[in-house]
Amino acid sequence: MPAHPDVSVVIPTCNRPDLAVRAVHSALAQTHRDLEVIVVVDGPDQDTTTALAAVGDDRLRVIVLPERGRAPHARNVGASEARGRFVALLDDDDEWLPHKIETQLKLAAGSVAASPIVATRLINRTPRADSVMPRRLPADGEPLSEYFTVRRGLFYGDGFIQTSTIMAPTELLRRVPFTVGLRRQQELDWALRAIREEGVELVYAEEPLVLWHQDEDRERISHQNPYDEQLAWLRDNRHLFTPRAYAAFTLSVISSMAAPGREGRHFRELLTEARRHGRPGALDYLTHLQIWALPPTLRARLRDLVVGRRSASASASASASVESAGPTTAPVDVA
Repeated sequence: MPAHPDVSVVIPTCNRPDLAVRAVHSALAQTHRDLEVIVVVDGPDQDTTTALAAVGDDRLRVIVLPERGRAPHARNVGASEARGRFVALLDDDDEWLPHKIETQLKLAAGSVAASPIVATRLINRTPRADSVMPRRLPADGEPLSEYFTVRRGLFYGDGFIQTSTIMAPTELLRRVPFTVGLRRQQELDWALRAIREEGVELVYAEEPLVLWHQDEDRERISHQNPYDEQLAWLRDNRHLFTPRAYAAFTLSVISSMAAPGREGRHFRELLTEARRHGRPGALDYLTHLQIWALPPTLRARLRDLVVGRRSASASASASASVESAGPTTAPVDVA
């Protein structure tokens, strides 16, 4: 194990030993082998530490926190312990394709920025369909807050960034840590703050290099709907968004958190918020209406049907790479 590997992989986990081991194997199976894997166990968890001890690779380090602080805090701890020049983030329920880090390091080397953030496309895997996200990459000169939030269709995923796709300089992650206590939009919050730093550039790999498992029968942060908390975060961080992006985010993401309660006051509140502080377009109004008119399960099925068919061919070759990766997925049997 070199004292200063090229990349430190940081994986936060809690009470999911099978998933954590699967994620670790996908990191250790990278074609670029000069890396360390730091698993930050979020609070005492004997099952997970026992499972990780059986991995048997000296590139793996396990840090057990004395009490639970949730994923943003665990990522910050991992970045503080990292010995690599770059940190690559990996959620415990996701997987990497074998050449992800190799591809990202090449893109980082080709960047003229002092602190390049390198993200990738991913395969969004649900029980019904696979789809590739983001469906498009940022246009030249496009404000990144608009790229992440403004839709060109009724379904999310046009512009997108997800934690397991991010590789960034270790120094940048220490200077711009994840916001502890934020339950949703953690990567969006971090990215919008990080790209405002001097010398930072966001670069995307065009190919999907991450498997994002959307197992709908399993508890996950992205299934939570902390409406009041998220609206307060948005209002406190309005400076990170253009008016166009602020309205789009309000009438899509925040709207989807409020809609399950079906309280008409929230429907009106968000329209007022978007119009008062943002600049909504026609598609934003239509998105807001369809979120409130259609049950979430029906919207998810429609999205998978439309978007999944559109990107099936793009994800097929990447999926084949995962299936042929051997040790990346084989050692763990996840029900």
